Amino acid sequence: MTAPFTTLAEFCAIFADLTAPDASAIAGATDRNGQLTKPQGALGRLEDLAIWYAGWRNDPRPAIRAPQVIIFAGNHGVCAQGVSAFPPEVTAQMVANFDHGGAAINQLSKAAGARMDVHALSLDTPTADFTQAPAMTEGDLVSALQTGWTAVDPDADLLVTGEMGIGNTTSAAALAAALFGGTGADWAGRGTGVDDAGLARKVAAVDAGLALHDVTDPLEALRCLGGREIAAMAGAMAAARAHRIPVILDGFICSAAAGVLHKLHPAGLDHTVAGHLSLEGAHQTLLDALGKQPLLSLGLRLGEGSGAALAITILQGAIACHSGMATFAEAGVSDA
Repeated sequence: MTAPFTTLAEFCAIFADLTAPDASAIAGATDRNGQLTKPQGALGRLEDLAIWYAGWRNDPRPAIRAPQVIIFAGNHGVCAQGVSAFPPEVTAQMVANFDHGGAAINQLSKAAGARMDVHALSLDTPTADFTQAPAMTEGDLVSALQTGWTAVDPDADLLVTGEMGIGNTTSAAALAAALFGGTGADWAGRGTGVDDAGLARKVAAVDAGLALHDVTDPLEALRCLGGREIAAMAGAMAAARAHRIPVILDGFICSAAAGVLHKLHPAGLDHTVAGHLSLEGAHQTLLDALGKQPLLSLGLRLGEGSGAALAITILQGAIACHSGMATFAEAGVSDA
């Protein structure tokens, strides 16, 4: 499968033509939810999740049978500024670990019954140091968006996008600042565990990038300050919207990628839910900007899509109850 765009303008045009949830499926799911053998509202957010999911799948009584987890990996030139506790070589080493099934995301994907795919994007050619030049050319950005788009299986019925890339919390912080305002101090966190001096370097790098690239267009912000794996996540989320596949967002970096789509269209993230609240820096601020309430808050800060993959089981539980429970009439239980 090839992506249906070859330029940023074409990508924007496709994303502007957004699909919407199916009103009849939402109505049917809402009606069914009102007849299930439970007090009204007793399952809390699980009820809302099931109805939301039904609307995107055009089915008032849906099932989750084919979740997909996609990990995108990229390297960042801004690592030259000393913003990470680990060297860039770790990106490729972790990709090999993913391929051999040894990472946390492998275990969480398996536990959720999800297919897991890994896409490494030009690891031997890091993005440019965004404190000195735009991180990517337009061609680089289009290629990364295309990689994300084509990585999505159209037959999947739920998507999680994750990432691996030493230095990418710095890139995500700069992108978030460009999209939503603020400075490096507002958005930069400790990422892989940098000390105070490392955090100061991250803040300085973000501020330098913002000063060099005065960008207001979201895709231009992504090009100048983002990374290939961040762009690929945005491309995958856009493809999921085109295929009517609901998406569970992961942590800070994934949410920064989602922020690009949010800025491209105010309804651009209606097909997504936030899987968890990360401990990374300003993730809560970013979720607030996106209008998303996380499903879980477990102190995770690993990345890899791990929090979102864990949240797959929450959505599976919501759908299992919604579609599998008996109605009062079916069970012969009085609802009066």
